[in-house]
Amino acid sequence: MAGMPKYPPFEARARIKAWCDRQERAQSEVRQKLYTWQLDKETIDSMVAEMILANYVNEERFATTFARGKFRIRQWGWKRIEQELKRKGIAAYAIARAKAENEPEDYQSTLTELLRKKAGTINAKNPYDLRARLARYGISKGYSFEEINTALNGDWQEG
Repeated sequence: MAGMPKYPPFEARARIKAWCDRQERAQSEVRQKLYTWQLDKETIDSMVAEMILANYVNEERFATTFARGKFRIRQWGWKRIEQELKRKGIAAYAIARAKAENEPEDYQSTLTELLRKKAGTINAKNPYDLRARLARYGISKGYSFEEINTALNGDWQEG
């Protein structure tokens, strides 16, 4: 039957709580998961509200955890992290709180190390070509041109 939910509401509630216990989730992710279970809109809205009130879903906590993980593990820049958080429907205030927890020194040193490693893999014709390729790479990782330029103007090649 196409219209029948995959799980009855009481079971869906228990499953979604367990799903949120395993990892921080955005409200949009929770909604999407409940929609895949073919629950009606009113049930989904009430479950999401219940999850927020019970603190299973917290946008600020999600944004902070997401930003920290993407920066430390994937070494994404703040522009890419912010773009992904917006795509997940995270509010601007939660994004700002996550950004406030960012360590600028750690951020710049991570970018410098990232560019240093990438420079070793590029077969450039000249120093200008190398800089251009590194800049494109840094931008693709979500760093701003100013941050990349600062890193490239420093002593990043030493080491």
